[in-house]
Amino acid sequence: MSNIPLLIDTDWLAERLDDPNLRLLDATTFLKPTSGYYDVWSGEEAYDKGHIPGAVFADLLGDLSDPDSKYAFTIPSRERFVKKISELGVGDESYVVVYDQGEAIVGAPVIASDWASRLAWQLRYEGFDNVAVLDGGFPKWREEDRPVTTEPGSYPKATFTGERRPELLATKEDVKKALNDENVILVNSLSEADFKGESDTYARKGHIPGSVNVFFGDLSSTESKELYDDEKLRKTFEESGALDPDKKVITYCGSGIAATWNALILNKLGQDNVAMYDGSMTEWADDPTLPLDTVKKES
Repeated sequence: MSNIPLLIDTDWLAERLDDPNLRLLDATTFLKPTSGYYDVWSGEEAYDKGHIPGAVFADLLGDLSDPDSKYAFTIPSRERFVKKISELGVGDESYVVVYDQGEAIVGAPVIASDWASRLAWQLRYEGFDNVAVLDGGFPKWREEDRPVTTEPGSYPKATFTGERRPELLATKEDVKKALNDENVILVNSLSEADFKGESDTYARKGHIPGSVNVFFGDLSSTESKELYDDEKLRKTFEESGALDPDKKVITYCGSGIAATWNALILNKLGQDNVAMYDGSMTEWADDPTLPLDTVKKES
């Protein structure tokens, strides 16, 4: 199967669970904000307690990030990624559906499959297009009383090729240049409180100057657990200017996770010129020479 949608629903996946070419990846990870950073841990224990039949666990935190980086979730080397993803069975002859088990931020009512979108983004960055994210993720699957198992999935090791797409990645230097470039839209994917500088999650408060705020958690319904319709999504992003076909968009968040969700939705809406700043606020705020803006509270 080729040219699968960027996002698929539970019916679509249920009809294909027995397809030998399907590779179903559970990318569950957990994050809890703390003062000055946050705690993160693997979702493998949650996977062991129950997952969609056939799925294998993809460890974003351990296997699919750079173990030598100062910051969590930094993209790994090409060699490391190819080795790990091949061992999961993802190769040139397969197509991939990625999901996660929800609770993007522990304790927060956020409905977004941003851990899944992170892995989908990494696959595209490494040159693999045949990947979709399950809209609503495991919470919607389970809510619909679809099959769940504790039996570990497995696929034969595959051959993964393709070439990296550097245009999908933004570095700190790219963002610094964007500060004075009217043709680049910087989209902050964090909460309004983070954007305004009312939280202390990162080394310094605020947002990158000139950026607009589109909170990734506002793009889905807490009731249906699915994305809002394209009309509503389009309105949200049009207000930010991010759908202008003549502009380049750079999305960022805390550590390049939620930013991939916003990038995915922008792609869905037809904006293809989108890069994701991998270091995001974790890296930017850690450098005292780089500017940050805050929004003062009205008195």
